[in-house]
Amino acid sequence: MQTWSLVSICVLLGVIVRWGVSLNSYSGAGKPPMFGDYEAQRHWQEVTYNLPHQEWYVNTTNNDLNYWGLDYPPLTAYHSLICAHIAKMINPAWVELHKSRGYESPAHKLFMRVTVLVADLLIYIPAVVLYCLYLTDGSAKKKVCTLLCFLLYPGLILIDYGHFQYNGVSLGLALWGVLALGLGWDVLGSLAFSLALNYKQMELYHALPFFCYLLGKCIKQGLMGRGLLLLLRIAITVLLTFALCWLPFLSDPSQTLQIVRRIFPLARGLFEDKVANTWCSLNTLIKIKTILSSDSQLYLSLVCTLLAVLPSSIKLLMKPTFWQFKLALVNSSLAFFLFSYHVHEKSILLVSLPVCLLLNDLPLMAVWILQASTFSMLPLFLKDGLLVPYAVTSLAFLYFSVYLLSALERCSEEELRLGAYRRLFFWLPRLDMACIVRWKFYICIAAMFALSIMSVAMVPPPRLPDLFPVLVSTFAFLHFLGSFLYFNMVQFSRPPSRKSQKKNN
Repeated sequence: MQTWSLVSICVLLGVIVRWGVSLNSYSGAGKPPMFGDYEAQRHWQEVTYNLPHQEWYVNTTNNDLNYWGLDYPPLTAYHSLICAHIAKMINPAWVELHKSRGYESPAHKLFMRVTVLVADLLIYIPAVVLYCLYLTDGSAKKKVCTLLCFLLYPGLILIDYGHFQYNGVSLGLALWGVLALGLGWDVLGSLAFSLALNYKQMELYHALPFFCYLLGKCIKQGLMGRGLLLLLRIAITVLLTFALCWLPFLSDPSQTLQIVRRIFPLARGLFEDKVANTWCSLNTLIKIKTILSSDSQLYLSLVCTLLAVLPSSIKLLMKPTFWQFKLALVNSSLAFFLFSYHVHEKSILLVSLPVCLLLNDLPLMAVWILQASTFSMLPLFLKDGLLVPYAVTSLAFLYFSVYLLSALERCSEEELRLGAYRRLFFWLPRLDMACIVRWKFYICIAAMFALSIMSVAMVPPPRLPDLFPVLVSTFAFLHFLGSFLYFNMVQFSRPPSRKSQKKNN
């Protein structure tokens, strides 16, 4: 009973922080003619409510795809349609065809913010609560501490409740999939993740670990017996889920192909804005977009992504344990973020979710990466006028996570899984690697703090107008590249022993 009281307090704190951030500005506020992601979400409600589904993804006189055309799978469109029906009942002007373009008012802002909160309360937050209570080790107090830190992760809060998106829906559905697999409900897990994929195509970042874990489990059970039966049940569930989500569009193959073209926009380029991945960081030295053709860029990113994600996936396929599954989710999402085609800065949220799953197992490394992920989106937050909520939520998360999870105390070589590094660098003098990691953490946090202040307080030289965004993205990229190497090392190391787990608990 006491545990559930503490859980309720954590959820309440999470809701209060979210609502506090929602009182600030949003993407494109008062900036015609395109405005921003806030207007994009409102426009999708306008389109789905007023036009037949055959026109949602097609360029027509009533649906200009150059003005925030719908470019997510059908489940996003259905969600927009539900919100549009509610909006129509409150104020028809919010979704009036053509005339509502760029609509802004305090009442409409309140409505839009509430839709995000309701989605979180229905999908994301319950999944976080159940994961922390049933799939993390330790005492009830430790589970509650993990829950609070999970809910206070600032990156997701600032994007969904500041900038304005519904990432909590797709991430929440993916987390329901993780939860189901962790509890042994493989078919339900497949269903939940299929829904996540049908909400946002970027969930492909997590697809290979789900596929390899389930296939590996089926192989382990025997493909001539129980394993084959499980594989068939999973396959039927996935196919039926996709068929139901796409049912209104399946009657016309050309329409289905049009949706696929919309959700995979190959013409948009290798990367967008100053994103902290390999191609954007490399582009500061070698102008990849100028040297290589569009097709060459696409093939290069495809090959690099496959090469980066395959070792982790093969390891998971051979050893389908839940620990390996969590690490593979981190490694797969980092590989996609670092090397795949047309990556947004907000895509780092797809890395952050699996990292949050390791808050209880590897607290220092998880907190470090989550802090870097929020920092990597600083230029976007400054553009949206979210400096104060960025500073407050980042500092609060850093304080609570380090204190409640004892992150700086739980950083011995064994707890950080640094054995592989020790063996790799055996020729070096024996150093206290745990102490080195701790000092690197201090220095990196201080550097993030300094760069944040410089981005706000200093004016870049006229010849280098993007100096600070480039410094932020490059610094964050180095974190993500190092994290990718580290978590691959951990995945190929021995799993944590029961003895060390009990000591931590």
